[in-house]
Amino acid sequence: MDSKISSRIQKLEFLLKQMDKLHLREAAEILNVSEMTIRRDLNATASSIVLLGGYIVRDPQLQSSNQYLITEQQNKNIAEKMQVGKIAAALVEDNDVIFFDCGSTIPFVASQIPNSVKFTALCCSINTFMVLQDKPNCRLILCGGDYSRENSFFTPVQNNTEIDRICTTKAFISSAGVDIKQGVTCFRLNETQIKLKAMAKTQSSILVFDDSKIGKVRQSYVGELNQFDQIICNRPLPPEFTMTS
Repeated sequence: MDSKISSRIQKLEFLLKQMDKLHLREAAEILNVSEMTIRRDLNATASSIVLLGGYIVRDPQLQSSNQYLITEQQNKNIAEKMQVGKIAAALVEDNDVIFFDCGSTIPFVASQIPNSVKFTALCCSINTFMVLQDKPNCRLILCGGDYSRENSFFTPVQNNTEIDRICTTKAFISSAGVDIKQGVTCFRLNETQIKLKAMAKTQSSILVFDDSKIGKVRQSYVGELNQFDQIICNRPLPPEFTMTS
């Protein structure tokens, strides 16, 4: 199979793990190709997805009763998250040891890391784990603990965990809010604790979020923008943010 076709099919398969269906027009915009190109890809390739009534869906004949259910947030701002994920994934290098945070944007980073890259991944979220397990050259470490169905997140029940013991080269940190006064915030206190531990143990903290988070403030404070080594968003931050970072 042509490598470009294979890459497009893999991205569509990933997206359909995050949602029930994807309109053909939206898929074309996300992949930056024509609708006809996607039609040709699906007609010429044996895969787990099909085109039905203008929507790309998982092949009903291959459906399993053991599907993973994702949270509401993962169905929002898909194109923007794909763009953020593409930029972030390009930073992953051979021999990296990377922490992958929880949050709806992080799987979009993991999904776009080339299969050829050899790296170690440390994660505490089931949705990201399910993506990384398909990477043939990824050594995968899942941090255990008390599992939350609300955010597919493991909260450690021990004082010392893998996050405390492993020094990473990069840490992809997600955010639910980025505000000029209140800084970087997320929904839950237990998430903040993990983020701060990961940031303390890494060489490079990378904040990833889509532009819908700009100006939002959530209940749990993570830190200021200048505490991160790199910031990745699908569009430039407003000038007032860059002046304070």
